Amino acid sequence: MHDERRRIEERVARLHTQRITPATYAAAVPLEVTAWQAPGEPVPFAQAAAAPYTPFAMDTPWGPPWGTTWFRMRGRVPAEWAGRRVESVIDLGFVGDWPGNQAEALVHRTDGTPLKAVNPLNQYVPVAHPAAGGEAVEYLVEAASNPDILANGFAAPTPLGDPRTAGDRPLYTFRRADLAVLDEQVWHLDLDLQVLRELMLELGEHEPRRHEIAHALDRAMDLLDLDDVPGSAPAVRDALRPVLAKPAHASAHILSGVGHAHIDTAWLWPVRETKRKASRTFSNATALADEYEEFVFACSQAQQYEWVRDNHPHVWERIKKSVAKGQWAPVGGMWVEADGNLPGGEALARQLVHGKRFFMEHFGIETKGVWVPDSFGYTAAYPQLAKLAGNEWFLTQKISWNQTNTFPHHTFWWEGIDGTRVFTHFPPIDTYNARFSGTEMARAVRNYAEKGGATRSLAPFGWGDGGGGPTREIMERARRLRDLEGSAKVEIEHPDAFFAKARAEYPDAPVWVGELYLELHRATYTTQARTKQGNRRSEHLLREAELWATTAALHAPGYSYPYERLDRLWKTVLLHQFHDILPGSSIAWVHREAEAEYARVAGELRDLTHEAIAALGTGGPRVFNTSPRERAEVVRTPEGAPVYVTVPANGSAPLAPADPPHPVTVDGHTLDNGIVRVTVAADGTLSSVRDLRAGRDVLAGQGNLLRLHTDLPNCWDAWDIDKHYRNRYTDLLEPDAVTVVEEGPLVGAIRVIRSFGRRSRITQTITVRAGSARIDFETDLDWHETEKILKAGFPVDLRAPHSSAEIQFGHVQRPTHTNTSWEAARFEVSGHRWVHIAEPGYGVAVINDSSYGHDVTRTVRDDGGTTTTVRLSLVRAPRVPDPEADQGRHRLTYALLPGARIEDAVAEGYALNLPLRVADSAGEPEPVVSVTGEGVTVEAVKLADDGSGDVVVRLYESRGGRAQGVLRPGFPTAGAQITDLLERPLDAARRDTDGTVPLTLRPFQILTLRLKRA
Repeated sequence: MHDERRRIEERVARLHTQRITPATYAAAVPLEVTAWQAPGEPVPFAQAAAAPYTPFAMDTPWGPPWGTTWFRMRGRVPAEWAGRRVESVIDLGFVGDWPGNQAEALVHRTDGTPLKAVNPLNQYVPVAHPAAGGEAVEYLVEAASNPDILANGFAAPTPLGDPRTAGDRPLYTFRRADLAVLDEQVWHLDLDLQVLRELMLELGEHEPRRHEIAHALDRAMDLLDLDDVPGSAPAVRDALRPVLAKPAHASAHILSGVGHAHIDTAWLWPVRETKRKASRTFSNATALADEYEEFVFACSQAQQYEWVRDNHPHVWERIKKSVAKGQWAPVGGMWVEADGNLPGGEALARQLVHGKRFFMEHFGIETKGVWVPDSFGYTAAYPQLAKLAGNEWFLTQKISWNQTNTFPHHTFWWEGIDGTRVFTHFPPIDTYNARFSGTEMARAVRNYAEKGGATRSLAPFGWGDGGGGPTREIMERARRLRDLEGSAKVEIEHPDAFFAKARAEYPDAPVWVGELYLELHRATYTTQARTKQGNRRSEHLLREAELWATTAALHAPGYSYPYERLDRLWKTVLLHQFHDILPGSSIAWVHREAEAEYARVAGELRDLTHEAIAALGTGGPRVFNTSPRERAEVVRTPEGAPVYVTVPANGSAPLAPADPPHPVTVDGHTLDNGIVRVTVAADGTLSSVRDLRAGRDVLAGQGNLLRLHTDLPNCWDAWDIDKHYRNRYTDLLEPDAVTVVEEGPLVGAIRVIRSFGRRSRITQTITVRAGSARIDFETDLDWHETEKILKAGFPVDLRAPHSSAEIQFGHVQRPTHTNTSWEAARFEVSGHRWVHIAEPGYGVAVINDSSYGHDVTRTVRDDGGTTTTVRLSLVRAPRVPDPEADQGRHRLTYALLPGARIEDAVAEGYALNLPLRVADSAGEPEPVVSVTGEGVTVEAVKLADDGSGDVVVRLYESRGGRAQGVLRPGFPTAGAQITDLLERPLDAARRDTDGTVPLTLRPFQILTLRLKRA
């Protein structure tokens, strides 16, 4: 047989795209359109309905950046269309090839009821099927003119990311608003051809099935009447039925299709626009559920549900009905799809608590999995947290973006730092916006790493980020691919069903131990430093407010625990942990608003703490310690004088001066407190740090060396830092001034001021305090660089085989060598309050109050010794998507802690982030709880969420070893229970006759105790 593939493929492509697709709509008449431009921010429907509208013509520009234009559309179905399927077709002037992040609209009836959204790949609104001739049609359409921030492939900065700089030039040109007849035979033929053509082109040239499809298409095209495409479409479809009816091979891969619409809670648009995106998308999904009984839509992020409930109750009621029918699947069990590395331990627990509770309260459904397809790596604390929240599975996709190494599994058991395992899946289709194209179907089969062990994978389908979610075209593709020779099979089902089947067929799946590190987007640990600082400080202020509110509730008659205020503040902080807000990868508008919200949250939390402490009584200054370790350190009085005090963990003590073990002396530029001796060189770096207890020098080079690197990644400026940043740098070694500013006896401090670059200026106060080995670097930075990163380095005379970095409820160890490509790829890593390096018998920690990114390297010196260098990433200056990212003022503190064990790093990490508070108080209550036992660390103290008055204490083992201890309540108790994160009982806690609770913890175990008050 002659090879005619090229002729056939070209013939079919032309007839399909030029004749069949354009014939989908058989007839059309224009709608009458009038418009009203809403001033400023979006307005409620009632206000828009009452507004004055003016005539509007097609091909007219509309929509200033971030504007809202309301269109009133009126028409009448022609009498001759009776009995046919009639739709409104609206094209707002959609641009580009991405269905999100541009013009989109929500179509309402005249009574305000939302019908569905209009998006680039979902432009229709059903009118009637079948239509009644003469039927009147009227809509009010809320159209958002969001700018296309992704235009030009993120190649250059854009002013469009903030309404203050975006201008008011119209962005879009309205193209179409018609009533039209959908020719269902032509529409189905179009889909038949899409599926067959794409399958044919993915099959190998040696595959008989490819040739069978080609010749079937060729014969079918012979039946197409070019002068009457609609009239001949049924015959063409009949000719294709045999080739569409051939069943898949018995061993064909199975794709479990799950409808999805990944909506970034903020990214290239502000939070206010996400509220509208969610309503648009959810209206589409509920409408599609009415058309396709097999449709299942998996939807995460309780915050977005709450917005829809509050803003569009009609859509909310439709969601509840879809949930009841089993077509809508709440998943994820988190308040938002949070960043996977940066939220603190308690915050990540609360993400799961608040998310799961929302779905249980409103739908009676307990979600069973963690659904976070798009975060930038995942903490090794996740498996334990997921299980403690009642989850059975974990899903993500993002690790497929690895820059260097291909992750070896798609279905596996993921083991966390404590040994907990959770069944985990990465969809090999490598997208969470699938549409079941031939390319995607072939990629899923080709990529699938579990061949021979398992047979199925999951495919989230639907257009995300305001693209409208799943479409009827995708559903029709799924129907045709349910059982089609040459293709994987598609089964639409609930993700719980997929995970149950996957686990049943693959119980001995491989195990991955430790963090899921994404070899990309490493700069998200540093970008938008003020956003990250706001998160860190909010987390610690929440801890403080809960502890002292609990103390007051136990000991202050008449005090009322602020349940509602704490709940609201927690949810605000959780919202801003979304994986494009906290990582710093959003537009300027998002981060400007985030900084304002953090300031508001901080003010209210300080008020809550003040109210709780004041409720304990007034009568004199006391020192309050919110951290989980007793502290003997210097604190400042309200007048600014230093005082050395000792304060119990989670408790308070009078502001009574005590003598420190050794005063601080200052000799030239040397600070000495009998524990450490620190010398500042003329260039402002540390020339020497001597650990006087150990009798050893700590540094192997210039300490606190500030290095300014050129930082232009290959793409994704705010997200990425590429390894070549290390090749070009300037060391900041020419200070404007080095001055002693405090000379003891309790505090010694030297101030170093530097000017550099483009008007940037950094002022650092290097401080040593009596009784402490910690050397603080209080930093005030006025930053005006572009495409740079500033790092602070500490070369330590240690041969450390690995570094340990704090994560949620523990720490991870990472090799300091680069033997393999996996280790070399971790050239920038994340951590929370501290990084620790050690050799047997000695260690050093670097502690911070708001930084997350760092690197650790190791070299061998000429003298044979080894230098292990820890460098904190302080601030960056990317220009996309926010051209002014990180510009301006930053205030932060980091510290060097010589002679540190892991437990010292833990204690000082809490201490730096939870400064002692001096307040007027007469109360001398016992701490709510006191804990003994090395490694037993209290993370949270609060009242139970159910309002019972029970006290909930969350603690964990923080060293990485087994721990035994005792918890002693500071109030009478009547019982103790071990609970899950949602404070539901798991087991009775052992309780001795004196009310104490003995504790035995495995390494990094999290334990939640519920103490019943007597």
